[in-house]
Amino acid sequence: MTLDLAGIRQEYGRLGLAPADCHSDPLVQLQQWLQAAVAAGVNEPTAMNLATVDERGRPSARIVLLKGLDQGQLNFFTNYHSRKGECLAHNPWAALTLFWPELERQVRIEGHVSELDTALSDAYFASRPYGSRIGAWASEQSQPLTDPDALAARAEALQAQYPQQVPRPAHWGGYGLAPDRIEFWQGRPSRLHDRVLYLPDDHGGWTRSRLQP
Repeated sequence: MTLDLAGIRQEYGRLGLAPADCHSDPLVQLQQWLQAAVAAGVNEPTAMNLATVDERGRPSARIVLLKGLDQGQLNFFTNYHSRKGECLAHNPWAALTLFWPELERQVRIEGHVSELDTALSDAYFASRPYGSRIGAWASEQSQPLTDPDALAARAEALQAQYPQQVPRPAHWGGYGLAPDRIEFWQGRPSRLHDRVLYLPDDHGGWTRSRLQP
């Protein structure tokens, strides 16, 4: 049976959105939408699509989890030697997208990415489950895996080496994206969606405007 992809469509229209409805600070607005997503029981409300570009100008994207929203940045954590880490080392500009289909909402964010302070990375790493901390040491993320048994053996050896306290590996830590463009999208009937764009102004604040759908 052939799947009719062109025929799959969803009509939106739960809520509306206007610039006047939005907080003057887009990160406060994002916090409010995150709280609404959590309250609504959205699956993985902090999941974000992270898009990067490598040294050849080739884009790549993957899902990461938002783990902090403070000091004007969106924070996430990963292996610095992963493909995303290599991309960010060559081009520290990236885009994030959060999508909550249950609320018919998405947020698009663009900005500059930098490594977080080591103390922040240490603190978050220490809060992770034990198995995740061992995995950060065991996995050479994004490298070819020719022997899954060797990976499991490496994890077991690390468990013996670090039975309780697991130090953060130097190749693993956090990034913060400082946004310079944020768009809030609310689904509307007939694809006439509401889009509110935030851009920096000349006084350290933000402007808000509508975009056509």
